Amino acid sequence: MNRRLVAVCSLVVLALVGIGGGILIYRNVTAERIPAKYRSLVVSAAATCPGLSAAVLAAQIVQESNWRADAVSPAGAQGIAQFMPNTWAAYGVDGDHDGVIDVFNPADAIPSAAHYDCILFKETASVPGNRVANMLAAYNAGPSTVRRHHGVPPYPETVRYVSDILARSAREPYVSLA
Repeated sequence: MNRRLVAVCSLVVLALVGIGGGILIYRNVTAERIPAKYRSLVVSAAATCPGLSAAVLAAQIVQESNWRADAVSPAGAQGIAQFMPNTWAAYGVDGDHDGVIDVFNPADAIPSAAHYDCILFKETASVPGNRVANMLAAYNAGPSTVRRHHGVPPYPETVRYVSDILARSAREPYVSLA
């Protein structure tokens, strides 16, 4: 019963925050198109992971870095997909097959984000609720946290992260990728 209550409460919070966040973000929708230079990377990277749409991957990258390949967070996350160094060392891939796995190279980082998302889908597969929401929460807070909370953990940052990405990915231009 307690697990169900947590899952239901998490979904209600996601829905409420997502609706509010969607209204605010919608006003600036034209600024959110996938940059042409990254469009094929996003589409091909998402296609490597069942359950991951290009729209979700694109919205995730906007949330992480707003398409800034040189981004570095105060916490030390790096690149367009904001990988922490240890996570990058474990999950980074050579997306452009040049022999170098570079967190600041979008041709490596975008496929790496899709690869890591796919791993997170598997690591949270037994968790009840929305699989995409759980995967996104795991990207933000870690898969063990999602498993421990039986879904999106009630951390304001993680709830906002998940709801913002889901709201952004559910509307144009991410749906059509035009």
